[in-house]
Amino acid sequence: MNKKENAPIRIVLAKLGLDGHDRGLKVVARMLRDAGMEVVYLGLRQTTEMVVTAVEQEDADAVGISMHNAGHLTLAPRIVKALEDAGLDVPVVVGGIVPESDLEAMAEAGVAGVLGPGSSAEDVATCVREAVATRGE
Repeated sequence: MNKKENAPIRIVLAKLGLDGHDRGLKVVARMLRDAGMEVVYLGLRQTTEMVVTAVEQEDADAVGISMHNAGHLTLAPRIVKALEDAGLDVPVVVGGIVPESDLEAMAEAGVAGVLGPGSSAEDVATCVREAVATRGE
């Protein structure tokens, strides 16, 4: 993506599948907006294809996926691969309930960062900024 040097980070946020708990993701959207990022909130019940399409259409720099349904080892790698297959160099950050024992598998699958419950606004913004700064490495 050829963006202007000082352009704000643009992030797509979504809930995949049937997980209907989006309060935390709405809080994260506000945190990132307050940190100066442009947030595209897709909301509930999104598919992998819907997220990839939004990333393309919105010229997003990152994707944030909220997971509370134990689908992180299936759904997060699926998003990473779908973005790669579409030729998009866009990091994926996952937030929600991810056991510590799964963090290595998430990193191996290409997930740029994982944030658990109670992450501060500073932690969330820093994670996204670092993921965007190091993409393609």
